[in-house]
Amino acid sequence: MRILAAVAPITAIHFTDPACPWAYSARPAHARLRWRFGDQIEWRLVLIGLSESAEAYEARGYTPDRLLRTQHLFSERFGMPYSFERKPRMAGTARACRAIVAARELDPALGESALRSLQLMHFTTPRLLDDDDDLRAALGTVPGLDADALVGRIDDPDVVAAYQADRAFARSAEGSPTHAQDRFSTSDGPVRYTAPSVIFEDESGARFEVGGFQPFEAYDTALANLAVGLDRRPAPADVLDPLLEFPDGLTTAELASVMRPSDLVDADLDATAARLAELAESGAVSREALGNDAVWRGARVGSELQH
Repeated sequence: MRILAAVAPITAIHFTDPACPWAYSARPAHARLRWRFGDQIEWRLVLIGLSESAEAYEARGYTPDRLLRTQHLFSERFGMPYSFERKPRMAGTARACRAIVAARELDPALGESALRSLQLMHFTTPRLLDDDDDLRAALGTVPGLDADALVGRIDDPDVVAAYQADRAFARSAEGSPTHAQDRFSTSDGPVRYTAPSVIFEDESGARFEVGGFQPFEAYDTALANLAVGLDRRPAPADVLDPLLEFPDGLTTAELASVMRPSDLVDADLDATAARLAELAESGAVSREALGNDAVWRGARVGSELQH
């Protein structure tokens, strides 16, 4: 990601969980946000821990069939990749969240990559977020991350303590703007931030909250009010440009969001997919099939990852 002229730094405190379809569906808006503002925003992941166990999910009425129905609805509405494979059972998210925390403690960028890999695993495969072998398989795709070592740290006291601190923070939404907007949850008792809530904070401690799932314009409006001097990069001229800046790659929906020429123009998935097909045929981009879509990478980035 590029480094822009010095401005008052903004921190984005991002509440999330790898099993939340709303958080997964917000990735297109977040990709556009990262393209527009780049390193002017420092992202901080906070893992919610939606369920400590499969049994806790089951007690709330969740089943693999219900998850499958949800995937079809979210796929049609938001366009992110899904495989529509039925999970063999429900799975808690605590172990996956702690793996992401362990990666984040090594390097925030690795935490972001770990989150992405586990979201893609959860929504495009039948693998489970509480199965250590499945976690290793997904995390093993992240360059620079030792999946065996990371999964081995899931139960380390420092990782557990950091995760519990995240859970407590996520459950401190009572009286907040997120609470006022009815974008909170009390699924396990306290009023908590739902994924993918974001709190933007400047150096002075001033804050704007974008609670729960909201469109890109909500983030953009919050940032305009909090830090009017931020540099705003326009949409790229071609889909290849963002692919060379996002080493983890982007899905078609994420790229279509980044490519929106104006906030008044909707994302065009068909045009984006057509341009990607042209670039793939020429060898300028690589395509990794995932579920009913793919993750795209610039050929130069793909070559660098192989080395």
